[in-house]
Amino acid sequence: VQLVESGGGLVEAGASLRLSCAASGHITSRYHMAWFRVAPGKEREFLAGITWSSNYARSADSVKDRFIISKDNANTVFLQMNNLKPEDTAVYYCAARLGAGNTLLSGYSSYTEWGQGTQVTVSS
Repeated sequence: VQLVESGGGLVEAGASLRLSCAASGHITSRYHMAWFRVAPGKEREFLAGITWSSNYARSADSVKDRFIISKDNANTVFLQMNNLKPEDTAVYYCAARLGAGNTLLSGYSSYTEWGQGTQVTVSS
């Protein structure tokens, strides 16, 4: 499975961005997809996850009021980010793993496939 993120950029505080993750390869209905980010000097942080088959989704408490994960029928997963803040500045990664049911894991070590990341910079 190959993952390619896009949609990052430089925006002002309060703006919105939608990140995309194009997935290719042998994707099965068992896959779980997720978005993580790595901010300068911080550990990789789980943001949101979604199951490939049922579209069951959840977001981390820290961003659930602003970030929404979704996917379409063309193997693309999105992260809609609203009301961006300077502390959202980070490299954003798409990740995938073979999962079970609707149990979306938040630990980055559970994910086996990763994209190259896309930079999001939010100015104050």
